[in-house]
Amino acid sequence: MPTEINPKLFSWASDIDPGTIRQAERTARLPIVEGHVALMPDAHVGIGATVGSVIPTKGAVIPSAVGVDIGCGMVAAELDVTEDQLPDSLDPLLTRIERAIPAGVGQGHARAARAADTWLAAHRSATDLSGDRAAKAAKQFGTLGAGNHFFEFCVDERSRCWVVLHSGSRGIGNQLAQGHIAKARRLGKQLELRLEDPDLAYFVEGTAEFEAYIADMLWAQDYARANRDQMMDSAMGEVFAFLGFGKETRRINTHHNFTQPEVHAGRRLWITRKGAIKAGKGDLGVIPGSMGTRSYIVAGKGNPASWLSCSHGAGRRHSRTQAKKLFSTADLAAQMEGKVWLAGRARALLDEIPSAYKDIDQVMADQADLVEVLHTLRQLLNYKGT
Repeated sequence: MPTEINPKLFSWASDIDPGTIRQAERTARLPIVEGHVALMPDAHVGIGATVGSVIPTKGAVIPSAVGVDIGCGMVAAELDVTEDQLPDSLDPLLTRIERAIPAGVGQGHARAARAADTWLAAHRSATDLSGDRAAKAAKQFGTLGAGNHFFEFCVDERSRCWVVLHSGSRGIGNQLAQGHIAKARRLGKQLELRLEDPDLAYFVEGTAEFEAYIADMLWAQDYARANRDQMMDSAMGEVFAFLGFGKETRRINTHHNFTQPEVHAGRRLWITRKGAIKAGKGDLGVIPGSMGTRSYIVAGKGNPASWLSCSHGAGRRHSRTQAKKLFSTADLAAQMEGKVWLAGRARALLDEIPSAYKDIDQVMADQADLVEVLHTLRQLLNYKGT
């Protein structure tokens, strides 16, 4: 159940720092916010708006609240394979996945070029994507990226196998977002909005700036979803070639950085989920923990107080810089014991150590009124970009 910090800010987080609350309060005080801002259990400080927040606005959107990785989200595929059918070692699968799904900052994927060309030809962007932008959009289609983006091979409580992926709109989404965020800042200054944080600058519905942003945002969301599907298709090919049998039985693909118009209590609002997923009654979602911990397949309960939303993951407790100071590669190895992972690159992955994140089990307990857990996934293999 939420804590009412004030009438404009509700929180589901039992583990939250004062700086996160102060940042969310600045957002809640914006004149365009209609009702209360909802903080999910994984909430932590972000750029402008809080990661793990749901922001209802009337007739306006905040580009930085959607964020720079527009359409970032999760895709999970259930297989008709059980744990007892797996070979003794999954190490060869890690090698195959690394080859099929490039990961890391700026990495591209020549093997997915045909799929990229087909998708881009069928989905024209409102913004001209000629030259370097077009090349980047094509080359990075079907790639994972870096940071907390990942591939996992998991087993649920029934011993059924799952593949889980986390990624977004890659470099092209970032470029589009950065351009609109900068434009919003300039416009906010020109209009003398006197914002507490310039990164909370917004576009008003009906203006040319608003329409241009929404068009690019929707395109980037579609790109992100297609990017995840392309990676999952590539992963399925490798998994089944490695096993020699099996098929995919279900796929769930959801955004957690997006905004869309919705009707709540008879009011048409823009609901921005920055690090949150839609959890309307029966909505299926994927909530990952950190590397080495559990992930969850959930169904939304449709709680109106959260604007039909829930958390998108565990949420960071320590920044990347802090994590590198607090923990060692030996700590990371200990926390990843028993799993197949890129152990030889532990130093580059140190800022992703599970201890840098909140306890995913506590996060799930905090949002028992938001989602029903359908399946709990235990990691066997983890692959991240470095």
